[in-house]
Amino acid sequence: MTSKAPPSVVIVDDHDLFRAGVRSELEGAVRVLGDAGNVEDAEKAILAADPDVVLLDVHMPGGGGVEVIRRVVRHRPAQRFLALSVSDTPEDVIAVIRAGARGYVTKTISGPDLAEAVSRVRDGDAVFSPRLAGFVLDAFAGELAPARVDPELHQLTPREREVLQYIARGYLYKEIALELGISAKTVEAHVSAVLRKLQLSTRHQLSRWAVERRLID
Repeated sequence: MTSKAPPSVVIVDDHDLFRAGVRSELEGAVRVLGDAGNVEDAEKAILAADPDVVLLDVHMPGGGGVEVIRRVVRHRPAQRFLALSVSDTPEDVIAVIRAGARGYVTKTISGPDLAEAVSRVRDGDAVFSPRLAGFVLDAFAGELAPARVDPELHQLTPREREVLQYIARGYLYKEIALELGISAKTVEAHVSAVLRKLQLSTRHQLSRWAVERRLID
């Protein structure tokens, strides 16, 4: 059995030395595809590199981590984000998780633990520093858990989830192809696979299925 490839990341933080330090800590365990120090550069780097996970600071000029997530998910709804911040206030954690991040760890985390957190987020887990987990669970009242254990959702690949989210928003095959940089025939193949896996027969049923599971706003 072949081992799974190391996860890939783009590091987003407005401190050059910190980004360099994270690169050094993750070397060998995680593939760093790029980094950025502001919101605009982050959007460009993430869309160009297509990483498994974006390692994201919360406080940056121009809107911070929440703004980065907002911009990226317009083009790549299934992109996964892991917040890495010095802040451990409930307001910051809840804001970035509600924006779409799959986890939140503080900058006191060790290099090996950070690499493990990135891998877990890549694989679909929600990851939090221990002292943050309690109030996150209280604040979201179980909102994160259903998506992790939904057996129907779990059988879809990340790309199939992306296509499903676009379908649910009313995009045409050609529009989805343009957004994802693939052919319309490939989009059609993904839709057929999703329909088969979910045992559905129409785009309307797909849209309703996605809305019921809160896959779109």
